[in-house]
This record gives sequence, C-alpha cells and structure tokens, in this order.
Amino acid sequence: MDEQKPDACPVGGSEADLSSGFDMFDADYNANPGPIWKEMRETCPFSRTEERGGFWVTTTYEDAQALVRRVPELSNRQVSVVDMPEDTDLTADYHTRAFPPITMDPPENIPLRRLLLPFFTPKAVETYRPHTEALCNELIDGFIDKGACDAAVDYAQQITPRVISRILGVDPNQSDEFVGWVRGLIELGFDNPEMRAENHKHLVIFFSEQLELRRENPTDDLISLLANQTVNGEPIADKTIVKMCVLTLAAGIDTTWSSIGSSMLHFATHPEDRRRLVREPELFATAIEEMLRLHAPVSVGRVAMEDVEHNDATIKRGDRLVINFPAANRDPAVFDNPDEAILDRERNRHIAFGIGVHRCAGSNLARMEMEVALKTWFERIPEFELTDPDAVTWAAGQVRGARNVPVRF
Repeated sequence: MDEQKPDACPVGGSEADLSSGFDMFDADYNANPGPIWKEMRETCPFSRTEERGGFWVTTTYEDAQALVRRVPELSNRQVSVVDMPEDTDLTADYHTRAFPPITMDPPENIPLRRLLLPFFTPKAVETYRPHTEALCNELIDGFIDKGACDAAVDYAQQITPRVISRILGVDPNQSDEFVGWVRGLIELGFDNPEMRAENHKHLVIFFSEQLELRRENPTDDLISLLANQTVNGEPIADKTIVKMCVLTLAAGIDTTWSSIGSSMLHFATHPEDRRRLVREPELFATAIEEMLRLHAPVSVGRVAMEDVEHNDATIKRGDRLVINFPAANRDPAVFDNPDEAILDRERNRHIAFGIGVHRCAGSNLARMEMEVALKTWFERIPEFELTDPDAVTWAAGQVRGARNVPVRF
C-alpha cells in the first residue's frame, strides 16, 4: 500500500473498514451486496483491496463510466481479477489470450467482434424466439404438476445453454455438461486454478472437434461461419475460432442464466411486484430493464497497461481493476430509490450490459431470453413463493446470480 497515494483509501483502511465485507466469494456479500456498496460509496467510492492479489474497485456510476472508456491504457486483455493461464505477461500477443475478442482491445478486436454480431442482431434474435418459447413451455410441463421446483436449476439454468447451443449448432442435450464446464471455468473455478484449467481443456477439446466436423460438413451455424471467414485476407486461426466459441458458450450461458434466476428470486419474495406484473402485463418491458438494473450480474475486470491517474489515485501498470456495473446501477446519484424495484421506472439508464467498445454483444439475445422466460412463467404460474430462504445460493466472483431458488405454486 505504500506505493498508493494517501487519497486512495483502501478497502479495510481507516476510512472504511470493509475488508470483511468486500469479498466476491463471501456468501453473505453475494446474498446482499447493496449495503456494502452503499457504505463503500459513501466512505471510499474508489477503493483498493489487497485481497486476492490486490485490485481496485469502483462503486459509482460516474467512475464506471469514466474508467470503462479508458482503453487501451486500462486493457481488456485481463478480464479476471485472478490469474488465468494466459494472463501472466502483459506483452503477450492478443491472439494467445484466453477469450478473443473480449480479451482484445480496439482496433484488434473489431474484425472478430463483427463476425459474431450478425447472430445477435434484433432481427436474428427474433428467429430464436419460437424455439425459446417452446423450450420454456416444455420445461414448465416437466414440473408444473408437482407444485414445486427450483426456479433457478429447473428453469433458468436450462434455458440459456439450449438457446446458445442452437446458435452454435451443437447438441442441446449436452446442456448439463456445458453448464458444468462453464461453471468450472467461470464460477466454481474462479478461485481454483486446477479446476479452471481442467474445464477450459474440456471446452477447447470439444470445440476443436466441432470445428473439424464443420470443415468437413459446414452448416449455417456460428462455428461454420467462423470456419470460413477471413480477417485482413487471412483465415482465422483454428485456435482463435475455438476460443471464440468457448467465449460464446460461456457468455451465453452464465450471465443470462444469472439474470433470470435472480429475477425469479425477486418475484418469489416480493408478492406485490409479482401480482402487479400479473395484473399489468404491459409492464414487462420496463420490469425486465429494472431486473437487469437491480440484479446486474457482471463486474468486469481490467488491467493497467500504464500508470493511470484517477480521483487523486494512481492505478499503477499491472494493477487490476474491477469495474462494478452492479454497484453503479444502484448509485443514488443516478437512480431514485436505487435498492428498490420500480417496475414502471421510466428513466433507467442502467449499464448491466456494459458500455463503450466492449459492450455485451449478446444484449439483444439476453433481453429476449429474459422476456420469454418471465412471460411464459407468469402466464402459466402467476402465483408462486419461495419455500426456503436458507436454501437460496448465489454464484460468487465477477458474475453474481441466484443459483438455487426453491419455489412452490
């Protein structure tokens, strides 16, 4: 800490004793982070902790907006605040890194990002709607007569892997396997290098085999498209295609699953909001945006490629930074009653999908999946409640979302 300026108040320092509060793996923190963000925002809004190797963390909307745009000096080449296998060398070539194009900065990321976008435009996403509606009804058919289920495990968790599998052209019946690999890579393996490496290996082997099959028998899926594209006149390296597929699967499963699960928990524990949405289904559009704001799942990581001055503090070269979009979405300077769900909130400039050059490419798909998942559930199961608050669990790390939501209806 001696290298930091005095004005850079540390998490756990004399101004804000938050060392026991801000731990992304702590169950109590993940269950209810709002009060911790509020305290940090009021006492030390831009903080540094030495936990887990040390990193900076934002809590305000203004800081998130400012720092996420500081590219490439705050680089996306390290999106995790824990070491990934490829993260040890700041000078390593972009194409050797974990998940292109997200672990690349402009202008290098732009050609690869453009290859993904046609599958996630509003028009393209609408073609996935009938399949998603049928899937949601099929899932509900499987448990509705029981009068109870886990709304996260039996419903939210089952939707996103099957939809993204359809886009990639892989077998949706492997969805449980995909979820296991992704959780091992992003969530359960976040703080376990061996688990993370093992699940990363499974994903790489799987998509390497899929790529080989597409080269022999191309179809109209995303893998086939990538296999036959060029960048600057050169074919895309197989290794890069495989990593892009791993990214697409991981992002397509984890974040939206988290948002749907957290939304189900909210309505299972807030009967006034639940019943209002049943009475006023025209509120679904604003309600979904409010769930995205209130339960934004992702805090993104950055690494300083050079010394960066911010708020009288110096983010030194090699320092890591967590841009906390969920905390920014509860900043009272921007949102009235930020910790409350206001289903008809008219002004909702949330940044759940990020902002700037690395804004989530799959935001249209995520909104459609949330809309279909919630509408279908409410049409068929309008009255439901949480059965056991102690059984609710949350994902830990940089993606936060409800993982167990036992309900009865």
